[in-house]
Amino acid sequence: MLEKNPDTVKIVYKAFPIRSHSMSLPAVKAALAAERQGRFWDFHDKLFADYRNLTPQKINQIAVDLGLDMARYTTDMTGPEVQKQITRDLRDAQAAEVNGTPSIFINGFRVQNRSYPALQAMIDRELRKSGKKK
Repeated sequence: MLEKNPDTVKIVYKAFPIRSHSMSLPAVKAALAAERQGRFWDFHDKLFADYRNLTPQKINQIAVDLGLDMARYTTDMTGPEVQKQITRDLRDAQAAEVNGTPSIFINGFRVQNRSYPALQAMIDRELRKSGKKK
């Protein structure tokens, strides 16, 4: 979607740690700490590659493997700014009536059909409404 719409589509990630996964909150905190070093998506992808087997040690190993500044990573992961971001994101999710992941919205509208053609049609419709696409 980004390749086809580089000037009009932006992905915004919101943290939504799920209660049913014991490592969800630590994983979110770690990914947000990695974001502060410009490595969010790399970290995110490695977390999801083996999300069923996450442990605190595996999460920290991802940070090491990505070459993060570990002192800064640890400080950010346990710091108040990361927790504030999670709280803010959870509040946004509640307001949008999100109850699971992944949830996708385009211009505030929840995506029901996640197929590529349906997503592109929804993007095109929103662009037409804004006058950016004919």
